[in-house]
Formats: sequence, structure tokens, C-alpha cells
Amino acid sequence: MHITRYTDYSLRVLMYVALKGEELSTIREIAESYDISRNHLMKVVQELNIKGYLTAIRGKNGGLRLRGRPEEINLGELVRRTEQDLTLVECFGSGSQCALTPACQLKVVLGEALEAFFRVLDSYTLADLVHPDNAREMKQLLRLP
Repeated sequence: MHITRYTDYSLRVLMYVALKGEELSTIREIAESYDISRNHLMKVVQELNIKGYLTAIRGKNGGLRLRGRPEEINLGELVRRTEQDLTLVECFGSGSQCALTPACQLKVVLGEALEAFFRVLDSYTLADLVHPDNAREMKQLLRLP
């Protein structure tokens, strides 16, 4: 299983904003902290706002804030909502051209593996990623106050 850069950035943005708490975050500072493209982040942030994970406050003193608490953001749900294609192999989709499809068990095995992947993610929230045990070090690495 490979998650897209979009999902990776979504997770990183939410972690950053959660670490800042009530203090507003900007796309510029997030991009600089992670050394990633502002353009990529703009699209990610827009979608996270639309999907209800962030509140975007416009204006000179605007920024980003979590919409809700980190404990309410389930990682499995987030990954499901940000990943566009969970087709691990051709036979997961319609119109498979593989000659083995009628008799092959690969689809079943990979389907179970995907379920296990999401079962693990479903057991965690954003709060688990920014737990106080590691939040201080994460803030230092991201150069947060």
C-alpha cells in the first residue's frame, strides 16, 4: 500500500495545525517548516477546509485552525477521504484484463490486507500523532514556539 503525496501532506498539515493549538497557522509557515511547495499545500488546505477538517480564516491576520479537536479526527476516515484510488491491483477495478481473475485468490488476499491496513488506521486519531510525549520534540523539529 502506498499513500499519495496528497494524503501525506494532508496528515502533515493537520499535525502542524494541531501542534499549534488555538494559534493560527499559515500555508507559508507550514510549507517552510516541511520544506514543501506552497502550491501543493494550497490545494490540500482548500480540500481539508471543504471536508471539514480545517477552518480557514481569511484576511491580513488570517490563517488555519483545526475544526474540532484532534481526538475527533480519525486517521482511517481521513485516508479514505483523501485517497482517490484504492485499487491495489487491476482485478480490484471493473473490466480486469487479467486471465487469472476468475480463479485467482490474489484479490481476496490483498482485499484482506487493505481491510487490515484501515482497521489499524481506524484505531488512531490525530491526537495520537501529536501526543504530549512527542509533541515537544515535533515542535522543535518544525521550529514552532
